[in-house]
Amino acid sequence: MALLERDSALASLAEYAQQARAGEGRLVLVGGEAGVGKSTLVETFAQRLTGARWAWGMCDGLFTPRPLGPLFDIADELGGELLELSRARAPRDELFGAVLRALDTVDVVVIEDLHWADEATIDLVRFLARRLRNVRTLLLVTYRDDSLAPGDPLRVALGEIGTQRSTRRIGLAPLSEQAVRVLAERHGVEPGELFRLTGGNPYLVSELIQAGTDGVPVSARDAVLARAARLDPPSRAVLETAALIGSRVDPRLLADAAGGPPQALDELAASGLLVGDGTGLRFRHELARLAIEQAVPVHRVAPTHAAILAALQRRAARDGEEDDASLAYHAEGAGDRAAALHHAVRAARRAAELKSHREAAAQYRRAVGVSRYDPVLLDALAFELSMFDAWTGVVEAADRALALWRAAGDRRREGAALRLRSSAMVSLCRGEEALADAEAAIAVLEPLGPTPELARAYGHLAAQHMLADRNDEAVDLAGRAQALAVPLKLHDVLSDTLCTESVARLMRGEEAEWIPTMRRALDVAVEHRLDEKAGRAYTNLYGMLCRNRRYAEAEPVYHEAIAYCDEHDVDTYGTCLRGERATSLARMGRWDEAIALCRQVLTRVEEASPINRIYPLYCYATIRARRDEDGVWEALDEAAASADGCGEPQWVIKARIGRAEAYWLAGKLSDARAEAELADDVVAGADGWMRGLVGTWLRRTGSARPPRGVAAEPFQLELDGDLDGAARAWEELGCPYDAALALLGADDEDTLRRALGVLGDLGAAAAVRVVRQRLRDAGARSIPAGPRTATRANPHGLTRREQQVLDLMGEGLTNGAIAGRLVLSVKTVDHHVSAILSKLCVASRAEAVAKSR
Repeated sequence: MALLERDSALASLAEYAQQARAGEGRLVLVGGEAGVGKSTLVETFAQRLTGARWAWGMCDGLFTPRPLGPLFDIADELGGELLELSRARAPRDELFGAVLRALDTVDVVVIEDLHWADEATIDLVRFLARRLRNVRTLLLVTYRDDSLAPGDPLRVALGEIGTQRSTRRIGLAPLSEQAVRVLAERHGVEPGELFRLTGGNPYLVSELIQAGTDGVPVSARDAVLARAARLDPPSRAVLETAALIGSRVDPRLLADAAGGPPQALDELAASGLLVGDGTGLRFRHELARLAIEQAVPVHRVAPTHAAILAALQRRAARDGEEDDASLAYHAEGAGDRAAALHHAVRAARRAAELKSHREAAAQYRRAVGVSRYDPVLLDALAFELSMFDAWTGVVEAADRALALWRAAGDRRREGAALRLRSSAMVSLCRGEEALADAEAAIAVLEPLGPTPELARAYGHLAAQHMLADRNDEAVDLAGRAQALAVPLKLHDVLSDTLCTESVARLMRGEEAEWIPTMRRALDVAVEHRLDEKAGRAYTNLYGMLCRNRRYAEAEPVYHEAIAYCDEHDVDTYGTCLRGERATSLARMGRWDEAIALCRQVLTRVEEASPINRIYPLYCYATIRARRDEDGVWEALDEAAASADGCGEPQWVIKARIGRAEAYWLAGKLSDARAEAELADDVVAGADGWMRGLVGTWLRRTGSARPPRGVAAEPFQLELDGDLDGAARAWEELGCPYDAALALLGADDEDTLRRALGVLGDLGAAAAVRVVRQRLRDAGARSIPAGPRTATRANPHGLTRREQQVLDLMGEGLTNGAIAGRLVLSVKTVDHHVSAILSKLCVASRAEAVAKSR
C-alpha cells in the first residue's frame, strides 16, 4: 500500500542521518498513536538509505519484559565485545559502555516500541542521549504517545531526553481524509465510511481495505480474523502459537513449538499477517497479534503455552542461554508452577542486577503467587517495591512476611521485616507506627547478639531520631550501627549511618564535620555499587546545602545526583531530589521552573509517596498563593495532613508556614497566626534556618510568642530590626522574595517601593497587593498597579535586573565587572547569570548573548 503524507518525515530522517554521518550524532524520537505507521516509516527509510549498516532492537509488550531486551537484540546483530558481555551477564554499567563503543561500527540503530520498555532500557536511551553528540550514529526510537499517563516513567524520561542537544522529534499524525480517499478509490472502497471507521489511522485503513471490497468490516479486529479464517487449519494453529509467543517471533522457535508443516510459514507470510524484519518474523502490528491471541479457544491456550515452554527449554539446553522472563511467562500460562517459580525468581534477580526494579517486582509477584507466599520472596518483593516508592505494596508484602516468620519462629527475619515495615510507614507519613515498628525490631533483635539485622535496625532508628530533631540519639545509634557494620563488612549500613550522622552533626551545629562525613557515605555507596544508599547520600548532601542556602555549591551536586538516580533507577530518591530542587528554585525566584518540576513530581500519583509529595505540594501551593492563583488550598491541605501524620518537625514546619503565608497574603491574619504558632510548637530542636523561618512569621502575623533561640543570619537581622541588612543578606544568597518580605516591616515609602519593585518583577501579585495597601496606609501616591512593564514585555520573562546583567554580558564584562557596574555582590550576579541561562534554555554565557541578539 502506498505511503502517503510521510514525505516531510522521511526528509527529516535523511537530514538527521546526514548530520550523524558528519559527526553530530542524533537521537530521533518517532512518536504517534498505535497503527499510525512508525515502523513502516522507519522501514521505508531503511530501504532508501542505501549502503548503511543497521541494527534493530525491539521491546515486547506480551509479558513482563526481559530487562535490556533491545540491547541484547542489538548485541546478537553486532557481535563483538557487546555480545560477549551480554552472554557473560555483565553489570549494567559495562553493558551501557559497550553499547556506546559499538555505535562506532553501525550507522543506524533502531529501538522499537519504547512504550513497552523496562526501566533499564529507558535508562539506556537516557544514557545514549547524553553521549550521542560526537558519535556518527543515528538512533531511532519509536513509541506510542497516545496511552502514556502523565506520570508514566517513559513520559518523564522523554521530557528529559528531549532537552538534549542531540535529540530530535518526529510526530506522526493520522492520514487526512483526502489521503484516505486516494487509498479507498484505488481499491474500490467507499471512502467516507472508511475514514469514519478508522480516523485516518494507516494500519486500520490498510486492514479494512485488505479485508475485501464487498463491504467495510466493522473493526480492524474483524478484518484480521477474516484474513486468518482463510488459512487452512494447520496454518491457523501455527498463527495462534505465534500470537502467544509475542510480537516478534523466532521462526525456529515457532516451527519447534507449533510443529506445523514447513509451508505453513510461507502461507502466513503470504497472508500478510506475519512479515519478515531481517532477523525473524513479526506481526504487522500488535493489534493484529492481539486479535489472534484473543480468538484462541480457551481449551487450547494452556497446551500452546506448554508447547512454547518446551521449545524454549530445548533451545536453552542446546544453546546454553535462557530467557527467564519468557520462560516464566509461558510456564505460568501452561500452569507449570514449578517452572514458573524457578524462572520468575531468576528473571527477578537479573532484573534487579540491571536496575529494572519494576520488572524485578513484577517477577517476584509472579513467584510469590505460584509459591503460595514464600516469605523469602515476599522480603525480596518488598525491597524491590521500595526502590520505586511503592510503599503501600511494601507494607502489604512485609505484613505477610512478618506473620510467616513469626509462625516459623525465625526471630532474625521477623526483626528485619519489622524494620522494612517501619521504613514504609515513614514514607507513608504514619510516624507513630514507624517508630513503634523500629523499636520493636530492636527489641526482637538485640537478644540475638551482633547480627546484620541488628546493625540495620540501629541505623534505621538513628535516621528516625535525626528526622525528629533528636540528634544526640541519632549520633549515638549511628555509632552503634557502625560498630557492628565495620567488622561484618556491611557497606550498606556504613554508608547509611554515615549519612544520618552527617545530617545530625550539622543540625547540632558541627559545620566542619558534616560534609566530609556525607562525602564518605557517598564514596562507600558508589564504590560498592549500593545505588539506593548513594541516592540517599546525594539527596541529603544536596538538601542540606540548599537548607543552608549554599546554592552555588548545591547546583553541580544536583545535576550529578539526578543523573545518578535516573541512570541507576533510584526513583525514590530521584523524586525526593526533584522536590528539594523545586523548593530551591522557588527560593531563588525561578518560579516557572519550580512549578514545572512540582507538576512533574505531583502527576506521578501512583508512585510518589506521601512524604515525597510534601515538598512539591508546599512549593506549588506557595508560589500560586503568591501569584494570587487558584489551586492553593487543596495542595496545602494534603501537605499538612501528611506532615501531621509523619510528625517530623521539618515537614510540619514547612506545611504550617506555607499555610500561614497563604492566609497572610489573603488578609486573614488570625488564621495565619494560628498556623505559625502550630509550627512554633515543634521548632524547639530545629536549626537556625527553621527557627528563623518560624520566628519571622510569628512576627509578621502579630503573634505574642517570642522567637526561639538564635536564627540564621538573614532571619536574625530581620528579627533584630535591621531590615536593610536582612534584605542585603537575602540578596547575597540569591533569594529575592525573602529579601522583599524582609523590607515589608519598614515604615518609609522608599523601602516599601523597593519591595514592591522586586515583588512585581517576580509576579507575586498577592504580595504586591499587600505592599500597595501598606503604601496607601502610609499616604503614598502614584502607586504602581501591577508588575513592571519591562518584565511583562520581556520575551524570555527576564526581570529588569536580569536584562541589565545580560546586556553587560553582551559587552563582554565578567561577573566581577558586572557587580562593580551595578553595585551588587559577585554572588548576586552569579545568581542572576544562572537564572538567565535557565530562562533562555542555554548552557553558556556566549549562547545567552547570541540568543538575546
